[in-house]
Amino acid sequence: MEQPERAGRPASDAGRPGGDGTGGDTGAGRGGGIAVQDPPRRPRWRERISLTLDLIRANPTGRIALKIFIAIAGAIVVTIGIALIPLPGPGWLLVIAGLGIWAVEYHWARRLLGFTRRHVHGWTRWVTRQSLLVRIVLGSVGLVFVATVVWLSLKYSLGIDVVAEAMHYLATH
Repeated sequence: MEQPERAGRPASDAGRPGGDGTGGDTGAGRGGGIAVQDPPRRPRWRERISLTLDLIRANPTGRIALKIFIAIAGAIVVTIGIALIPLPGPGWLLVIAGLGIWAVEYHWARRLLGFTRRHVHGWTRWVTRQSLLVRIVLGSVGLVFVATVVWLSLKYSLGIDVVAEAMHYLATH
């Protein structure tokens, strides 16, 4: 795809490194010019998706159909994710993926997804700065939580009390 011309920049330099006609050199020693770095290009598949969504939104019927499709697809993914949260597996990941689907069309979902992303990155950075002992304690607490959820899920959904079965097995063998 061609980049549009920008004011103060010749069109012939649009594809060259540096973009200022000096072959990548800033030219600060020759003419006092300042190199303008192009913003990073989006991957080609994202450009195609964006173009396709823009074409669909250009048609009033397509805009409504897209909103309905995004709403239903996001709701299905979020509902499945919420159902899987108590079980070990990708529950939260699916909830965040559903928010990502909604974020394509709804501003509130885009803001909520940004909020979630910031807090998950903040938590990850905080944990990586902690000592090994603190990380082991956090991992252990997470493991105990998951084990408790699995135990309660098996006990109340399938009627299998894993702890009672294990204690019975240990007592008889």
